[in-house]
Amino acid sequence: MNVTRFGEAQAYSAPNHFDVRALRLQGFAPGGPEQFWVGLSHFLPGGGAGPDSSPLEKVYVVLAGAVTVKTPDREVVLGPLDSCTIAANEIREVKNNGNEVATMIVVMPYPEAKA
Repeated sequence: MNVTRFGEAQAYSAPNHFDVRALRLQGFAPGGPEQFWVGLSHFLPGGGAGPDSSPLEKVYVVLAGAVTVKTPDREVVLGPLDSCTIAANEIREVKNNGNEVATMIVVMPYPEAKA
C-alpha cells in the first residue's frame, strides 16, 4: 500500500493551465500506481486549462464548485461528483466561470515513456 497524506502531496505545474493549483496525490513515485497517476486541481475563479489535447485519455471528477468542460462536440457544466472522460487527442477546454474555487480529481495514464 502506498499512502500519500494530503499535507505531503507535491505541487506540480500543468502545461497550458492558468489560475490553477495542482497536487499529485498518487503516481510518479516508488510504490505508487504503475499504470496511471492521480492529481487534484484547484481552479481559482476564472481559472482554466486549454484549449488543447493530449495523446492520453483522462477522467475528471469534480469534488466542489463547478467547471465548464468544452470539446468541439459538446459543452457541459460539471458540479460536485459529476465526472467525464476526455478521449485521447480530444481537444478540450476547462474553465471555472464561478466565484468559488472548483476542485477536481484528474486520473490519467502515464506518458508512454513512463508506462
